[in-house]
Amino acid sequence: QVQLVESGGGLVQAGGSLRLSCAASGDTVSSYAMGWFRQAPGKEREFVAAINWRYTDYADSVKGRFTISRDNAKNTAYLQMNSLKPEDTAVYYCAASYGTNWSRRSRGYDYWGQGTQVTVSS
Repeated sequence: QVQLVESGGGLVQAGGSLRLSCAASGDTVSSYAMGWFRQAPGKEREFVAAINWRYTDYADSVKGRFTISRDNAKNTAYLQMNSLKPEDTAVYYCAASYGTNWSRRSRGYDYWGQGTQVTVSS
């Protein structure tokens, strides 16, 4: 059983940056592929980025602006978000999938955090 807790969300102006953290407990994050998803009001949850022991994957909408990383020693995954746009406003969720394979689909993940709100003002 893995517990995930996101932090780092907040209100930022367009063009600004935020770094989200996902702290894991109950198991070592190195055993999991980690993903970030987001959900805006009235919209479905969508894939943002994922990372396993070697590879990263990004949605086209964030490629070049967001960077996913992990620190296995700290049992934490991160999402560095730069050049933020108002359309990035959403609740951001961290997710973990046991093993090395990741998915761009929500159902591909075994554990989820509670989410952290990111609001980008224009």
